[in-house]
Amino acid sequence: MTRSKLISATFLRDLSNLPTAYFALVMATGIVSIASFFLHYTFIAKLLFYFNIVAYIWLSQLYILRIVLYQQQFMTDIKDPAKSPGFLTYIAGTCVLGTQFIVIAGNFTIASILFYIGSFAWLILIYTVFTVFTVKNNKPPINEAISGVWLLIIVSTQSVSILASQLTGHIPFANDLVSFFALTMFLCGCMFYIIIITLIVYRMSFFEMRAEEFAPAYWINMGAVAISTLAGSLLIQNTNHWSFITEILPFLKGFTLFFWAIGTWWIPLIVILGIWRHVFKQLPLKYHPQYWGMIFPMGMYTACTFKLSQALDLSFLMIIPSYFIYIALVAWGVAAFGMFYAMGKDYLLVKKASHS
Repeated sequence: MTRSKLISATFLRDLSNLPTAYFALVMATGIVSIASFFLHYTFIAKLLFYFNIVAYIWLSQLYILRIVLYQQQFMTDIKDPAKSPGFLTYIAGTCVLGTQFIVIAGNFTIASILFYIGSFAWLILIYTVFTVFTVKNNKPPINEAISGVWLLIIVSTQSVSILASQLTGHIPFANDLVSFFALTMFLCGCMFYIIIITLIVYRMSFFEMRAEEFAPAYWINMGAVAISTLAGSLLIQNTNHWSFITEILPFLKGFTLFFWAIGTWWIPLIVILGIWRHVFKQLPLKYHPQYWGMIFPMGMYTACTFKLSQALDLSFLMIIPSYFIYIALVAWGVAAFGMFYAMGKDYLLVKKASHS
């Protein structure tokens, strides 16, 4: 077989097995970029921004191609309760990129387009996921179906709320209407978290959990409340756009701080379980697309703590993002190296096979 045919066969094989949650790459890159910009690492922020534009376009093409060429695999993933929530990374990735265009580029036009795309995708995908969960026959037991991936329901919902808050006054709708939409999405995301995290803790506490099952996606236990904190902080800072926000400000401040506290609580436990997974259970640490789902919460916790500090005027909290940003950047660098190394390794294997 010639090299070109081998490359084509390898590409099609990987395309057919493309993980449903690969847009977590865009989510992770975007929020680390935004957090870097908040902390005045402008060069890094812009570099990651340009990288993210390319990644978003490339992944969009791959998923469209997969739907066209591998409809059966796509439908199988949609019906799988363990995989279908992964498609919600497309919504979050789209909205995080939209936020990048606002924060880093000051481009509200492209951000608006991404907001419309993300909102429409949320409307389609969120109800598709819940409908599949409800009408599916022969449902798997909770310990086989639920994982941290389900928390993408919250992440996707809050990402739409965040972008809506930032676009208030920049899209052709009344400010109070846009703010009301952002607030309702925020509240929906909060309620989803309370429901789903209860099921996840129940699964973690009362069913056997092998090291292989504690995947990096469980970092979203923290990431989902971190993005809720960011959404709440932006609503608090948007009081000038809608007077009603002022009336519920004490509730909003308390609820936002409540979610930040829960997110902070999760971090030591997730680290401990990660050590258990890789040190005591000796699970090899090698690149997998799921690791982007671990980096996203790191970047989001950095960004949300920065904004919470501003929104609640708690300057002492600023010390957390000033150090956490380094953890997020190093983690992103390691994952990116692992991704490109894996891609290069596959290419060398194809090259070697074509000569044999």
